Order: sequence, then structure tokens, then C-alpha cells
Amino acid sequence: MLLHEKYAHLERPEDLLPLSLQIVRFKIMSQRRKSVRRGEYTQVSISDIQLPDLDANPADYVERKETMERLTAAIGGLGERCRELLRLKLQGKTFPEIQKIMGAAAINTIYTWDHRCRKNLLDAMGGDWERPKR
Repeated sequence: MLLHEKYAHLERPEDLLPLSLQIVRFKIMSQRRKSVRRGEYTQVSISDIQLPDLDANPADYVERKETMERLTAAIGGLGERCRELLRLKLQGKTFPEIQKIMGAAAINTIYTWDHRCRKNLLDAMGGDWERPKR
């Protein structure tokens, strides 16, 4: 019906073939533009995604446990001020909040304490966050 109304000037059936191919080409290009706009070409297939193995790995568990033991021992060897500063940071306090709680005169003092405490903690853990060199 649309062809008769819109393309009434075409009289021969041979003229409809190029017209139909042009219409199909426009439809295909329109579909491609929509796919690009929707991001369908940049999507990764679900079968191509490598998912991590979520099963309990005994080696990872032992490694985490050893790291936690080293960290606990190293934190226990720090001074009271460093332990308090680390505790406040782990609670999610900001440096201005820590300044008020610890009663420091300037915020730069807290930055300095934090830097020194982290350095002392790294030294207490043997100079490496991961595991001691064997």
C-alpha cells in the first residue's frame, strides 16, 4: 500500500528492484546506527568473560592468615599514638576529625604522624607488605 502511495511515479516492475535494495540498505544502516548508539558493538560476550574461581583456595587462605598474623604482630609493636591513629583511620575518620580527637594543633601534624606510623609499620613487617623474603 505504501509503495503505491509513495512511489506512484514508478510504473515498471524493473524500477522496484533498485528501490527495494535502497530501502533495505537504509534499514540496515539505521539498525547499525542504533546498535552503535546502544553500545551493542562494544559489549563483551558472556562466554568470553573470565570469571574468578570463587571456591575456597587453601593456599590463599594460608597466605591471608600469615599476612594478618604479621600485621597484628607489627601493629602490636607500634606506639600507642600510632595504634590510635590507625584505629581511627580504620573507623573511616577523616584527618580533620582525627586532629580534633587526638588534640593536635595542626592538621599537618596528623599527616606527619600518619606518614611516620605507616613507615614504622612497614619496617616492622620487614620492609614488605606482602610476605617476608625467603
